[in-house]
Amino acid sequence: MISVTRLNGTQVCLNALMIETVEETPDTYVTLITGKRIIVLEKAAEVIVMIKDYYSEIGIHAATIKVQQTEELS
Repeated sequence: MISVTRLNGTQVCLNALMIETVEETPDTYVTLITGKRIIVLEKAAEVIVMIKDYYSEIGIHAATIKVQQTEELS
């Protein structure tokens, strides 16, 4: 989960695995795979860093590299 701030100042935790897109136009919109869109105070780059950190924390990035290396050997 990542914690972001809604426009009204409240914190909301999002499941980073459910995030489909992050766009900044100029507000930052986080779109979930369900189609729900949330406007947050953080910049898009900050949200992306949080997502990457979460992926590293749960081992997704390492698992992806391991799979790619295994596929290359085949």
